[in-house]
Amino acid sequence: MRPSQSDPGTNAVSAAWEVLLPAASAPARARGRALQAALREAVRSGRLAPGTRLPSSRDLAADLGVSRGLVTEAYEQLTAEGYLRSGRGAGTWVGAAARAARPRAHDLAPRTPGARADFVPGTPDLSLFPRAAWAAAQRAVLADLPHQELGYPDPRGLPRLRTALAGLLARRRGVVADPERIVIVSGVAQATALLGFALHARGVRAVGVEDPGSPQHDALYAAAGVTAVPLPLDDEGIALRPLRESGIRAVVTTPAHQFPTGLAYSARRRAGLLDWARSVDGIVLEDDYDGDFRYDRAPVGALQGLDPDRVAYTGSVSKSLAPGLRLGWLLVPESWAAEIVERKRTMDLGHPALDQALFARFLERGDYDRQLRRCQRAYRERRDVLVAALEEHFPGAEVSGIAAGLHVIATLPERYGPEERFLARAAAAGVALRPLSSCTHARTGDAEAKEVRLVLGYAHVPPARIAEGIRLMAEAASG
Repeated sequence: MRPSQSDPGTNAVSAAWEVLLPAASAPARARGRALQAALREAVRSGRLAPGTRLPSSRDLAADLGVSRGLVTEAYEQLTAEGYLRSGRGAGTWVGAAARAARPRAHDLAPRTPGARADFVPGTPDLSLFPRAAWAAAQRAVLADLPHQELGYPDPRGLPRLRTALAGLLARRRGVVADPERIVIVSGVAQATALLGFALHARGVRAVGVEDPGSPQHDALYAAAGVTAVPLPLDDEGIALRPLRESGIRAVVTTPAHQFPTGLAYSARRRAGLLDWARSVDGIVLEDDYDGDFRYDRAPVGALQGLDPDRVAYTGSVSKSLAPGLRLGWLLVPESWAAEIVERKRTMDLGHPALDQALFARFLERGDYDRQLRRCQRAYRERRDVLVAALEEHFPGAEVSGIAAGLHVIATLPERYGPEERFLARAAAAGVALRPLSSCTHARTGDAEAKEVRLVLGYAHVPPARIAEGIRLMAEAASG
């Protein structure tokens, strides 16, 4: 029976009764743990304030309809943990050590909430994720995986996955792929961090990055104590003269499909880049972020295939499956393998074994090749819709980088500028955009700021939404 408000100690008894009563109705075998959890949460949340004297175990047990032993055990456990305090003959009190828990967990995932049309690049169409095939592979792996493979894995990754991945990269990307030099990582971000730490350990304090290029490289290398040095591009790739004059010995490139400009490095520039690396005893860090997606011909092969001793190659499933899988690979020169593997070991003791076994099966059965073909068909259609919509609503716009990848560069006629005003109007209309200037290290002057140059991602946007978004953008610009 609930205690009367006229009884001595009514407030303490009533508060304890209210928070613990639901737990008292738990199944008998779980009732003790439920009482402890409820009492612990009541102290954390502040419902039972510090300094509150709790009713005796006998009284509380009678009011809850449970055995006195369960209440005594709960009091003793939470006293041992510091939530409660007690003294011989002095009763049991709520301690002051616990602080109120945060009311909820915040979601810091990068999103553009409220956008009517989102053209920010970098995300694939997550609705294309092959749920049925992935679930079938997961069931098969769980049924067949030997028990010992659920232990700590080889920090490089499961041999089965490294072997399957080596075959895929050699076949699709022209990579010289030795399974012994492949390290399975949680995406290109971790591969970049591993390379940054290895460079720092060798005394390298600066790494060249493409300008314009991925904004993420600066922060990732800075975390490893390595400074990113912007290097300009020309119409063939990273410019060699500034590279030679920089004095650096490591450079990050996206030669198959440069981000964000979309150009593919020329054969001459590829050869020149490798000549530079040999002449300074340096290394080229190749980010093959979307090399599988080429629409006019076969994808351009990876730079690593020309000189495996001078190029570290990295890629992931972030554009082909989903970035949330946090699954990628790093193929390193033999002379770098030992330190990269050891750094991977100390960083996280290896990538999750179950995820590796699942992806290995996905590769072996051809499911990954089918997924790539499916994505390529969808993304090519969306690219065509985007280009057509730009031609209709922005006559005179120049569109480049359309031969491959998941984004294009759109340069709008000067009448739509200046860029800052255009972006503000588009944002007010609910259109999320990224200007090319956001990917540029060396900021441009006032004259160039009048030009509107956009990096338009389209892979994650359904065709109808692409057409609607470009129309909204045009209406905002003219308004």
